[in-house]
Amino acid sequence: MSASPAPPSRRSADAARAACDVIEMLEILWERGRDTASAVSASQLRVLYSLERADGINLRTLGDVLGSAPSSASRLCDRLEALGFVERTPSPVSRRELTLRLTAHGRAYLSELRSRREEILLAAIEAMGPASRAALLEGLNGFRNAVAAEGSTRSRSAQDGSARQA
Repeated sequence: MSASPAPPSRRSADAARAACDVIEMLEILWERGRDTASAVSASQLRVLYSLERADGINLRTLGDVLGSAPSSASRLCDRLEALGFVERTPSPVSRRELTLRLTAHGRAYLSELRSRREEILLAAIEAMGPASRAALLEGLNGFRNAVAAEGSTRSRSAQDGSARQA
């Protein structure tokens, strides 16, 4: 019998709700700063980010990263390829596979997107007082560290589980 996790504290629950509100505000800000002529969907943007981190992966791996079937990942790549953001090339490992890569245009799009987002965030953060900015920085660093620690804990647990099954 496994012990159930302790319920979140009131402050943790309040912080989680505030983070959700901030995420929604960021989504609105991103929409305002979006270049509608070359905008991609959120799912397609995930593909671009995934390929930026793991350039040269195949559709099956991309599907695993996205949590979707390779056929769904392929459809996402269709428009990105039509926009010139992604290219599919034969795999050097298998004739049956295609390798997915970001094009220079795709990399430039992500760079420009990040620059626009940074400008939007900078304007909002500049409107905050110095104490609020310092608290935001401390909170975001703490959040990033907690997520990274949780990710490494899950990774170790998955590896331990795989080792036990072997």
